[in-house]
Amino acid sequence: SRLKQFRRVATRYDKLDAHFLAFVHLAATVLWLRDC
Repeated sequence: SRLKQFRRVATRYDKLDAHFLAFVHLAATVLWLRDC
């Protein structure tokens, strides 16, 4: 649910699966680094 903080993920601007997955990985990394 914390990934939905990123508007781009919640609204799925990227139509290509590879681009969407890459941004999900990037957002997850940012969230992981904030927790450390």
